[in-house]
Amino acid sequence: MVLKVYNWLKNNLSQSCMLCLSRTRLNHHGICDGCLGELPWLLHACRQCALPLDGMADLCGQCLSHPPAFSRSLAVFSYSFPVDRLIVAFKHHDQLGYGRLLAEQLLQQVRHADRELHPLPDLLLPMPLHPRRHARRGFNQALELCRPLAAGLHLPLSRNLLLRTRNTRTQQNLNASERQHNLHGAFHCPQPEKLAGLHLALIDDVMTTGTSADEAARTLMQAGAASVSIWCVARTPEQQANR
Repeated sequence: MVLKVYNWLKNNLSQSCMLCLSRTRLNHHGICDGCLGELPWLLHACRQCALPLDGMADLCGQCLSHPPAFSRSLAVFSYSFPVDRLIVAFKHHDQLGYGRLLAEQLLQQVRHADRELHPLPDLLLPMPLHPRRHARRGFNQALELCRPLAAGLHLPLSRNLLLRTRNTRTQQNLNASERQHNLHGAFHCPQPEKLAGLHLALIDDVMTTGTSADEAARTLMQAGAASVSIWCVARTPEQQANR
């Protein structure tokens, strides 16, 4: 009887870590404590755009000189190994388990955030995909991140109040002005009356230069939103964002 109980405990409480594959008791949705501690946590960043910062400044130079339409950002990780691989596997190779892992870390970050800097919003919105891209991928990764956040924070979620109406080309390898031109008019709010006066949080997997987030937030503000925050899993360091 004792052996049966031991075997049950071993099989049900010990699993393989999603990162190092060691068999251990897992407390963090699929990864062990050792791997959790070694992830590229974003410890200090610009409070507006979440760009990783080395010094003690609260705002980066870009936000000081040309502030975006969103008022604040929260990111969990710097976009580097192994988080970058997890996001690619989640987004492009249908590894939804990695998405649940990343969503849980974002949820915990929001729960423990300073409420003066990051007040809870009235409504969560996933960064939308154009219908053609959504059809090719089969799902919107931002919506898959958004659902656990809405459930865990007891906040409403809407996927239809911000739409992507232009199937823009990928932002990769475009400079700043090309990115802005590429995204101009890409978003639309079909029911602006439902956004009037609300504080919104826009959810995405990665913020690279912030151009997409800026254009989406600008559209939401023009529709009547009071403010827009960006919540994302990872933020690209400046040297990578400018490539």
